[in-house]
Amino acid sequence: MWTFSLRLLTQNRLISRNLLRRNDSIVGWFNSQPCSARGKQDNTGDESFKVSRLFEPAAPKGSSDSELGVELTGRINKSDILKVLNKFSQKADNKSLCLEYGLDDYIQQKAFASFRQYCFQTKSIPAELYIKLYDIVNGAGHPDDLFPYLLNHAREIFPHLSCMNDLKKISDLTNPSTWYPQARSKIRKIIFHAGPTNSGKTYNAMQRFLQADSGIYCGPLKLLAMEVFQKSNEKGTPCDLVTGEEKRRSKEDGSEANHVAITIEMAPVDRRYDVAIIDEIQMLRDPGRGWAWTRAFLGLNADEIHVCGEAGTRELLERLCLTTGEIVEYNHYDRLTPLTIEDKPIESFEKLQPGDCIVCFNKTDIYTVSHEIESLGSEVAVIYGSLPPNTKLAQVAKFNDPNNPCKIMVATDAIGMGLNLSIRRIIFYSMVKLQQNENGEKGISSISVSQALQIAGRAGRFGTQWEHGYVTTFKRTDLPKLKYLLSEKPEPITQAGLHPTADQIELYAYHLPNSSLSNLLEIFTSLSTVNDDLYFICNTEDFKELANMIHHIPLSLRIRYVYCCAPVNIKQQFVCAMFTKFANQHSKYEAITYDFVAQNCALPVRLPQSIADLVQLENIFDVMDIYLWLSYRFADIYPHRDRIRAAQTQLDDLIQQAVAQITKLIKEANDNSEPSQSAKVVVTLDDYSKAAQSESGDRERFSEYLVRKGVLTSTMMKQLQNEFLGTSKPTDSRNFEIDSRHKPSSKRSKRRK
Repeated sequence: MWTFSLRLLTQNRLISRNLLRRNDSIVGWFNSQPCSARGKQDNTGDESFKVSRLFEPAAPKGSSDSELGVELTGRINKSDILKVLNKFSQKADNKSLCLEYGLDDYIQQKAFASFRQYCFQTKSIPAELYIKLYDIVNGAGHPDDLFPYLLNHAREIFPHLSCMNDLKKISDLTNPSTWYPQARSKIRKIIFHAGPTNSGKTYNAMQRFLQADSGIYCGPLKLLAMEVFQKSNEKGTPCDLVTGEEKRRSKEDGSEANHVAITIEMAPVDRRYDVAIIDEIQMLRDPGRGWAWTRAFLGLNADEIHVCGEAGTRELLERLCLTTGEIVEYNHYDRLTPLTIEDKPIESFEKLQPGDCIVCFNKTDIYTVSHEIESLGSEVAVIYGSLPPNTKLAQVAKFNDPNNPCKIMVATDAIGMGLNLSIRRIIFYSMVKLQQNENGEKGISSISVSQALQIAGRAGRFGTQWEHGYVTTFKRTDLPKLKYLLSEKPEPITQAGLHPTADQIELYAYHLPNSSLSNLLEIFTSLSTVNDDLYFICNTEDFKELANMIHHIPLSLRIRYVYCCAPVNIKQQFVCAMFTKFANQHSKYEAITYDFVAQNCALPVRLPQSIADLVQLENIFDVMDIYLWLSYRFADIYPHRDRIRAAQTQLDDLIQQAVAQITKLIKEANDNSEPSQSAKVVVTLDDYSKAAQSESGDRERFSEYLVRKGVLTSTMMKQLQNEFLGTSKPTDSRNFEIDSRHKPSSKRSKRRK
């Protein structure tokens, strides 16, 4: 018996030694890092600690030889196991040793807790661990002998401990130019066409595009790609159109043309072209989409790359070309028509003139301003971002037509690019907007120099009836700010966006099989290595939110990744609900038919009777866009592309009709004393304070702010004023203006006090 026990003890020591050797690989990555990466007692500023918290422990696997340990030794009292584990976990030397092996405080806490629970389950632990516990309980071993088993357990529940080097290599984004071997196999000719809006820079690049044997145009918007598609075919150069939701062939036989106009996310890096155009190159810095411009600039396989955009991008492009061994040829263009900043704001809608465009930065302002202008007897064209492309074009055609009575436009900054407008004067209704930064944080802030120049430059387009452009503001307090912004040069662009690819995330999933897609992306971003002098990681909050929406649906990682790339407006609950239903149907491998969409979207729809109805039609249009986008990736799951497109065309017509009578819809909403739940707007004093602080000069009155935000209508505000003054006769809202000169009588004031 003594010989047998001695043999077991020797065997256990060998096992422990092998376990330690096997776990030495854990130390490799951590030893190559600064000491701070291996853990600190003060975790507040420790990046390693922050990264560790992204990893959730997996469930340990049971052992098939657990009964063997019991047969060889005998039963162990669980209270004795608890005493041994407490001694082991409380010893400071063991904690220090954990740090040396890369287990920071967070990993230690989770690993010790899991190991304790694991050891209590004596029927599932390996025989070697059971024998080791038996020996320690019976005085033939020391609690410190459990350390190699703890390390082995930690590596099992935290797989990243044994593959950190691999994860760091996968997320190494320091030199993305090497990702495109076909582009790097040649020295491309880079021509940068720089200049302000309406300077002819894109026109000059397009001449080379039309002359080439093959070419590709990459634009930020479907409208721009469609314009190039139409003009190229009109001039005798067969050109295809490719966007996320649509593919059109120019040749009658359906074969591919040598020229193609695409939205930039669709840019192919594996096909060769003679000439490529990348439009609006300053979008490299966009927090959400900048990666698409970086990918196109570094990866397009073309002999000539013509880049169009702001001059502030020049230095960044030159530095990017240092990594590819290429040289930038710089062509600067001046504005073709004069642009004058007026010395006075308009301050009243009655001062509007033909060719004026009022620029607002939210939908509520669009509705309010449109209603006020049309109540004065002027017809209005309306453009905002969520309108379908054809509806936007119809509004543009109405506004540009000299014979059409519509001479005023109300629009968001969606007019900044992609639309050919005949505008005489741009009027900024406000100088602040809700914006998102690189970290995904949203807040109200002043528009940038680049945004101000882009929007103001839409006035006075070359070759139209208004070749002299003017720009001003609606409010007097905004005019000095506008003059300042337009006197400055665009902010220099110093970084280009990057985004992890599906292949990189799949490699991460191989090493971390228990992590969700959202968690994988967060870990990737945290571990990624980026050359901060050139690049930044694009914001992935929308992507992660979509990933969380469908986390519970059983889809493969690749399919799940594709779904999260779909054009989903996460602000709209109905759109998100339909997106989730699509993914759920896909997981069952059931075809998503036209009838499925019609049933869930209540098709056919009728002409909207209110703003809420119009918003719902826009949401349904977005759902159909998602269907079409997915149909090009999963044709067998989304088989009714043509029927959905036909229904979307009919829906577009209804939206056009509704926008044409938008004032009537607003009036209907104003006439309802109790707004619908979907149309309610909640505004707090904190919101007003933030908005007021963001503007220079005199603070906007709270009553004006409520009307501008759509919480109160002019009619409601006037009625409140009449009640406040003790009058009962309501006044026409067209003659209403908030005036500090209206004060109650002194008698009523004293009684009120």
